[in-house]
Amino acid sequence: MDDIVKQAMAKWPNVPACYGWLGLDARGDWYMRDDAVQAAGPFPQSRGSRLQHTKLVDFIGRNYACDAQGGWFFQNGPQRVYVELEITPWIWRVSEGLQVAAHTGAPARVQRCLLDEHGRVYLETDIGFGLVHSLDMALVGDAVEEGLWVPQEVEAATLPGRFGYRLHPSAAPV
Repeated sequence: MDDIVKQAMAKWPNVPACYGWLGLDARGDWYMRDDAVQAAGPFPQSRGSRLQHTKLVDFIGRNYACDAQGGWFFQNGPQRVYVELEITPWIWRVSEGLQVAAHTGAPARVQRCLLDEHGRVYLETDIGFGLVHSLDMALVGDAVEEGLWVPQEVEAATLPGRFGYRLHPSAAPV
């Protein structure tokens, strides 16, 4: 977390959290969701505006974390902005040599590979659980064919409970 964010949290410790304003889709893109977008429906059916400003996206990525109840958030100075997740809290990018990095750029080491009933591949890593980006499935296929990753079957609906994350955090008690 950025030092400036830590300083703001110390200076203003009681800023209320924000819900519904930020979404993360299955391709690792962040979406800003204003009042009109939220009124139009839940994420991801009503997405909002994809964030494209590189420095803002990087700032969100550096200050992205999870609370004790499995709600993922972006710490924006003193305010926690909870994230609506389309599918998982991490979206993995796989590169040659089976190097894995999160949508935030954080490197990760694979511990386990999972496959759901829809053919989606997930990785459990040293930094958390997430979905493999759809553009990287050929590399995953190569790893499976070579026996480097052995997918374990899993039901998609069980993943949030099994891996302790909430798709739609809210101010209401869990």
